[in-house]
Amino acid sequence: MAQPRSMFQKIWDAHTVKRDQDSGEVLLYVDRLILTDTSSFHAFDLLRAEGYKVRHPRTIFGEPDHFAASRGPALSDVVDAERRTMVAALEENCRDFGLVHFGLGDPRMGISHVVGPEQGITLPGLFLLCGDSHTSTHGALGALAFGIGGQTAHIMATQCIWQRPLKNLRITVEGERAPGVSAKDVILGIIRELGPAGGFGHVIEYAGPAIRAMSIEERLTVCNMSIEAGARSGMVAPDDTTIAYVKGRPEAPRGEQWDRAVAYWRSLPSDPGARFDRELSFDAGRLSPMVSWGNTAADVVAVDGRVPDPAGEADADRRRSMQRALDYMGLAPGQAMHGLPIDQVFIGSCTNGRIEDLRAAASVARGRRATVPALVVPGSGLVKAQAEAEGLDRIFIEAGFHWGHPGCSMCVGTNGDTVGAGKRCVSTSNRNFVGRQGPGSRTHLASPLTAAASAIAGRVADARDYLQGGA
Repeated sequence: MAQPRSMFQKIWDAHTVKRDQDSGEVLLYVDRLILTDTSSFHAFDLLRAEGYKVRHPRTIFGEPDHFAASRGPALSDVVDAERRTMVAALEENCRDFGLVHFGLGDPRMGISHVVGPEQGITLPGLFLLCGDSHTSTHGALGALAFGIGGQTAHIMATQCIWQRPLKNLRITVEGERAPGVSAKDVILGIIRELGPAGGFGHVIEYAGPAIRAMSIEERLTVCNMSIEAGARSGMVAPDDTTIAYVKGRPEAPRGEQWDRAVAYWRSLPSDPGARFDRELSFDAGRLSPMVSWGNTAADVVAVDGRVPDPAGEADADRRRSMQRALDYMGLAPGQAMHGLPIDQVFIGSCTNGRIEDLRAAASVARGRRATVPALVVPGSGLVKAQAEAEGLDRIFIEAGFHWGHPGCSMCVGTNGDTVGAGKRCVSTSNRNFVGRQGPGSRTHLASPLTAAASAIAGRVADARDYLQGGA
């Protein structure tokens, strides 16, 4: 009788080409590769220098996102000359090597981790790579997906990559979320328990009734932030929700191929009795909306909580890192997060730039007025078009929010959208590192609901007050 296997192990085994007995590394076949505008030009230069061709051009997709400008859809809107050159280079390289390219003028363009799922590039059971750490996002559809470094040229030439075996962690999420508690709050709560390196060397499978109750867009948010716990990737087993989401997408199978694909996808969930290197459980029912106070995604408290005191931390290294974070963020132990004055708000990113995120933020903004600068950037051209068809853009604009064009925008701060030194930004993005949104910037991670409420209040706010018909 076959040994029970986890979903991760099934996909890993199905893509194994060979094993190196000496090093323990495994050569894996790559189904999809996504290229962004940040560094892919190095890979193309290497291919040209060595005289290699792309092995399977139809499996590689170019998607400019980090340097795309929220100010407009044209190349000329990218204000930095060097970054403008890199965006143009991606288009030229994709054309020269026969790759699919979702350029700035393409209505489908956007953030790679938004475009991939909505185009059906991401499918259950695939092994997908991209030169960006938040490639873990795609695991929400039951794919194995993670970011890569300098191996892009090798993958394009061989369709394979060498990898060391990974460990498998299953997190079972029980309970039912309270009103006003989002998927972003769930993953922030999980990372708070795991710590910023708690998932190191692991692929996390998220399971349990609270995960199954989530939409695909919510699952994408959860898997997106797996990397912030140090994990290599995050995954959710495909189910009826997954199959309904994928059906009819441009790159999804059709006809008889669809039927065969669905049969395979239904075989992917972890077998009963499958062995995991670690197992943890988490109760989503005990969560409140979360907001970060420090410089990792583990540095979070409930929106109505208080900044922790480093003096209460037994570990000396952790105590020092907490104090550094408080010094950088300009916060004091015991300070209330609710009511903390802020300078601006950002709603978007590959974490929370999808249509459901914008609907949530608009539900708070409707009929109210922002009291600090607030920028809303859809995750893709299709999200932008859908939001505008639903009138969400008008809700934001009438509330004094700025409605931007698709891209990574203020999440990464490399495209003209930044937070000033010493300024506080409530952001729906995934990282609050020192200087992430600009030199000296202070980032408070939160959900779209919390971000929109904070824009209205001009302070860190609890969206539940607004959802209940309050201020």
